[in-house]
Amino acid sequence: SAGIAELAVFHPVDTIAKRLMSNQGKITSASQLNSVIFKNYSDATVPRKFFSLFPGLGYAAGYKILQRIYKYGGQPFVRDYLAIHYGENFDRAFGKGTGKAMMHAAAGSIIGVGEIVLLPLDVLKIKRQTNPEAFRGRGIFRIVADEGFGLYRGWAWTAARNAPGSFALFGGSAFAKEYLYKLTDYNQASWSQNFVASVAGASASLIVSAPLDVIKTRIQNRNFENPESGFRIIGNMMRNEGITSFFKGLIPKLITTGPKLVASFWLAQTLVPAFDKILSRQ
Repeated sequence: SAGIAELAVFHPVDTIAKRLMSNQGKITSASQLNSVIFKNYSDATVPRKFFSLFPGLGYAAGYKILQRIYKYGGQPFVRDYLAIHYGENFDRAFGKGTGKAMMHAAAGSIIGVGEIVLLPLDVLKIKRQTNPEAFRGRGIFRIVADEGFGLYRGWAWTAARNAPGSFALFGGSAFAKEYLYKLTDYNQASWSQNFVASVAGASASLIVSAPLDVIKTRIQNRNFENPESGFRIIGNMMRNEGITSFFKGLIPKLITTGPKLVASFWLAQTLVPAFDKILSRQ
């Protein structure tokens, strides 16, 4: 449910963010911004511009729905495992309340690293959004046959981005519930409490993961036959664009992409405990 809702409303926003992160120059005018966002449709009518922001929707559907099922559904299992086997260790290391929040964050970080199994769908989505010429008219089965494990290019940078990002997402939410609302059972949070906690977690996640997200996106939007390493991208960014380039697209992401993460995370945090209660009665 969280993945479908997020996809339906926010895919155009995701396309805008990816194109801003992929842009390797400084934007100095509204016309230049228009060209970066809408590419070949910069001079088209408003409806044509809007619909030009939906490339890669099929790949996004597969990726986002599977990602949300895995991430939001898997984190509680990892959290419960940590609680049973290492709960006391977290409490001793960080204190009872903080230890619990840190355990939620650690479970999120572990599950985030595992997301790289879905990386090919993310790679194809980003290429459709930012560099459709890379497909050269090939369909998904032809690309998979031609590229093979090349679709996992940038997996280490993706894992490095997901670990702190997911840590901040679940940790920020848990800390809000722990210290803002003084909840002892996070599953008892109300809709409004889950919403505020989701805002805290999503904002922390976007800020923490921003630099690595830019690097990851630039690795993945390259042509298949012309890859570029993450370290070379970092060097070029520092030399040609400056350190602020690592935060390209952050403000639009916080303003626009932030709400999509809040919406899906809020929905998941509300529905997962509800489903647990229904299943426990059966």
